[in-house]
Amino acid sequence: MPLKKLFERFKSPQDYLELEIEKEGRPSERLLIQVEKMDSYEDSDRIQRKVREGTILMVKIKNLRENDMNELKRAIARVRKTCIAINGDIAGIGDDWIIVTPSKARVHREVEK
Repeated sequence: MPLKKLFERFKSPQDYLELEIEKEGRPSERLLIQVEKMDSYEDSDRIQRKVREGTILMVKIKNLRENDMNELKRAIARVRKTCIAINGDIAGIGDDWIIVTPSKARVHREVEK
């Protein structure tokens, strides 16, 4: 499924995407990825809190990027510092999304040759 189609399914910031993770010898468990919006610098507080609680977040940054690039840079820098502090991860997905993870998850980055 193309990434754009996947994100079109989520209309509100409270939607969730469930992934199944199978562990050796155990039945599959569900891992939640919460979809959020970052429309202002103040939204970075909510993002930080949720990632500290252990939530994996897909964050739509398109509106903030279009309205105030400096505020977006400040908000992302703030979230990045939290990720470093908790040994989490943060990565951009295109121009409109970021993924923010706690320490229990990593973002795989494809190395181009």
